[in-house]
Amino acid sequence: MQTIRQQLGKAYWPLINGEWIATAATFASVNPANPEEIVGQVGSISIEEAEQAIAAAKAAFPRWQRTPAQQRSKLLCRAADLMAQRRAELAAWMVFEVGKTLQEADGEVSEAIDFCRYYAGEMERLDQGYDRNLPGETNRYHYQPRGIAVVISPWNFPLAIPTGMTVAALVSGNCTLLKPAEPSSVIAAKLAEILVEAGIPPGVFQYVPGRGSVVGPYLVKHPDVHMIAFTGSQEVGCRIYAEAAVLQPGQKHLKQVIAEMGGKNAIVIDQSADLDQAVAGVVQSAFSYSGQKCSACSRVIVLNAIYDRFVARLVEATRSLNIGPTVDPATQVGPVINAQARDRIQEYIAKGKAEADVALEMPTPEPGYFIGPVVFSEVPPDAVIAQEEIFGPVLSVLRVQTFDEAINLANGTHYALTGGLYSRTPSHIEQAKAQFEVGNLYINRGITGAIVDRQPFGGFKLSGVGSKAGGRDYLLQFLEPRVVTENIQRQGFAPIEGVDE
Repeated sequence: MQTIRQQLGKAYWPLINGEWIATAATFASVNPANPEEIVGQVGSISIEEAEQAIAAAKAAFPRWQRTPAQQRSKLLCRAADLMAQRRAELAAWMVFEVGKTLQEADGEVSEAIDFCRYYAGEMERLDQGYDRNLPGETNRYHYQPRGIAVVISPWNFPLAIPTGMTVAALVSGNCTLLKPAEPSSVIAAKLAEILVEAGIPPGVFQYVPGRGSVVGPYLVKHPDVHMIAFTGSQEVGCRIYAEAAVLQPGQKHLKQVIAEMGGKNAIVIDQSADLDQAVAGVVQSAFSYSGQKCSACSRVIVLNAIYDRFVARLVEATRSLNIGPTVDPATQVGPVINAQARDRIQEYIAKGKAEADVALEMPTPEPGYFIGPVVFSEVPPDAVIAQEEIFGPVLSVLRVQTFDEAINLANGTHYALTGGLYSRTPSHIEQAKAQFEVGNLYINRGITGAIVDRQPFGGFKLSGVGSKAGGRDYLLQFLEPRVVTENIQRQGFAPIEGVDE
């Protein structure tokens, strides 16, 4: 932490065609726990520089797609080794730039390493293809890369998510542009440094920070871009989905879009639940990283028989949380990402006070973009705070009479990302497995902290489109399948190959 503090305020430039380019425009990335502290000055690319980056990717693609998959996989493994060596440094950057606790940041470094190693192995598996040969005929099924991929990554998992999307595109043979969210651009620059050190060729990977409202649409609409991998808000994701669907002049392909767009995740607690386990799991799922995870619990649906007991224990457990700057190792709840997020969350809290009872509102430290955890009880199912994604430390507790009502209520939003159940009733567990509409269902444990390969992550409905990150289907989205069939039952071969008569 002390080492990284001494490096705060440095400049970080875009990487275009293998060169770090000083741009005319810059923006400051600040510590959300202390906005006066500048983490880094980041170069912001222009439209002209975005065009240069796409041209470089286009030029680099033919050679990169012919690079053997095993070599591309080895590059990912080298990047993973470098991340492991720089684990403490990378975690410290997350503490300063996005306000993660050290424990959360350390786990995120592990996830980034896992993505590199897992996708390296997956690409080698897919590269084998398969043959379905007959007497006199060969049939070969194999994959080829799509072309140029644009990765638009979020600030809430500033290392793991951009790493996962980027290395998936790269190992599949696609040239890749990484446009990170502005608040986490310094950490993304560290990822760029690692990929360069691992040996990524010029033009194959490019780091293109910039104002999302300016360069984002340009990259998405560009006719030479083949796919967009996005993680962020539903509003932006749906706009990308629509813009990418428009065939641009000169474009000879339809664009692939992968979009993970958040959730309004519920945990159901029935009368047979172990309340010690349930309270701890809800507090962790709702308030770790200040509720700023797409997988975070924002609704708890509790059976009437235990509702009052649960709320009383939940309030006391939440009250025990330490709120403050995440440079302090005792902190459990840090700041939200910026002033805009803080103000938006406060607006939701004000709406919640008009809709439900305030069971707990913890004090908010100063300075910094802090919001103390808030727990609302007796929340109506159709309340704004029970339906819309808040992305902050705000938890709604809803009362139901039956387990069927609980499942229906859990499914009653536009999202289907994560969900949880605390129960010791086998029939309830089986019913949740069959009827709870979420991409990731967790039973008798917290609902955050998915692990690559063990719990591939992603949802459906308006939580996103595409296969689960860290799963066996994920790389297929970055590849085009091909079949080559050859009749080998013919009358000999031409005697001299490669010579025209």
